[in-house]
Amino acid sequence: MDEYRTLHFKNTYSDRDVSSAFPVLNDAGIETQIDDVEILLNFDTVDVKYLEKSKSDNLLLSNVLDELLKIRSFSTSNGKTVFKTFNKEKKVTGKDENKKKRLGYEYYKKEFSLYNNDVPSEFQNKIICSDSLELLKKLPDNCIDVMFTSPPYNFGISYTSTDDVSVWQDYFDKLFAIFRECIRVLKSGGRIIINIQPMFSDYIPSHHVVSNFFLKEGLIWKGEILWEKNNYNCKYCTWGSWLSPSSPYLKYSWEYVEIFCKNLLKKDGCKENIDITADEFKKWVYGKWYIAPERKMKEYHHDAMFPEELARRVLKLFSYKNDIVLDPFNGAGTTTKIARELDRRYIGIDIDEGYCETARKRLLEINSLFNQGDET
Repeated sequence: MDEYRTLHFKNTYSDRDVSSAFPVLNDAGIETQIDDVEILLNFDTVDVKYLEKSKSDNLLLSNVLDELLKIRSFSTSNGKTVFKTFNKEKKVTGKDENKKKRLGYEYYKKEFSLYNNDVPSEFQNKIICSDSLELLKKLPDNCIDVMFTSPPYNFGISYTSTDDVSVWQDYFDKLFAIFRECIRVLKSGGRIIINIQPMFSDYIPSHHVVSNFFLKEGLIWKGEILWEKNNYNCKYCTWGSWLSPSSPYLKYSWEYVEIFCKNLLKKDGCKENIDITADEFKKWVYGKWYIAPERKMKEYHHDAMFPEELARRVLKLFSYKNDIVLDPFNGAGTTTKIARELDRRYIGIDIDEGYCETARKRLLEINSLFNQGDET
């Protein structure tokens, strides 16, 4: 491709070198791809100084840096290396006028009430064991700043209180009934953020189905993040049509994070309640996040948890301190734990008392660090 330079390396590096190198390469501006045979690195503008500081004893990073320094055709801009053979993005004139002509999200968004309410104190900073649909009906309209959740997958996960295998239409009917309540309780300018993995083996693009639901309900699609889990060394156990184009089975090492807004793309908040750093902001607005999966699922007796780092990035990038954060499928309590850690208020709902108890225990650990006795 003319737009990029590409470096090719044989995939002979240790798992440790690869797993620690990929996030650094990504942060330096290099796109990474890997299979059983080779590692491909695509790049145009690279923060070479950052690579030099980060290479340490990592063999892959050292070799990448050596190969970059062999390339003689480059210039510098803002302290970064820009390779001259790249085709720069073409400038589009009249972007604002063209956007108005296309209507964009104005074409489909619904006008919701602009008047926001407070969450009653009896629900704040609580882990509540309940059916989400019933509990959410007790909350007033427009009272939640951010809803972040990962709904049950309908994969056959061994949850203790619910059956994770349903006819797909029944699954979506119940899920969307809960999500309609989430839309109702979301503030004007609030965000709904969903971590979801499609059911590839059933050929159900659930991330698209869920996104289409929120669009039809009138929310504004703000964007999508690819959560790359770096599980590139997972063993292939299902190939589909081996060595045949008749029906190969595609493999995925990532999940999706879909972001929607109610009424407005902009969320108001006090400047003193912003806690994201400049470095975090620059890294995290790049829509591909390299985060290892949760390693403590056995400890928490839950088979489908997202990692704390995913929740931390989502909440720091899309919410302010003191915001109300809702997770209607709170499970073992990752969302509520990180919300508390980041000085957000929270409501965690789950139908399973065992998961709720785990979530409460995790909050007690945070509260003891803060020397505060929030109710859980």
